[in-house]
Amino acid sequence: MAQNRFHSGTGPSQRQLRVGELIRRTLSDVLLRGDVHDPNLNRHSITVGEVRTSPDLKVATAYVLPLGGHDAEEALAALRRNSGELRHLVAKAMTLKYAPQLRFVLDETFDRMDDTRRLLSEDRVRRDVESHPEDDED
Repeated sequence: MAQNRFHSGTGPSQRQLRVGELIRRTLSDVLLRGDVHDPNLNRHSITVGEVRTSPDLKVATAYVLPLGGHDAEEALAALRRNSGELRHLVAKAMTLKYAPQLRFVLDETFDRMDDTRRLLSEDRVRRDVESHPEDDED
């Protein structure tokens, strides 16, 4: 397999990031317009936080969360049930050689942010942060 001379890191390539963002926008638009013919899916307001693509761009994992986090499992099941139609609608709006297979995962980013905020608001952590240990080295 040939090496990419422009990308030597372990993270996603520039192309993966670009295509992932295009898929995210397109998927968000499709879900916003309610183009899928499933009333169970259309009754959810779903946020697409991020889309990560495989290196060959044939698999796209969408990190989604329904508004307010309510009925998350039901919304995820509806997305998975309609992944073929969503794949068709996304592919129709984009000009890729292959239509990526869509996988859906609940986005836990907001939960992690809440945990981080709660941790940083604790007294012992706030004391440690306010003490500025790097100032003591001078």
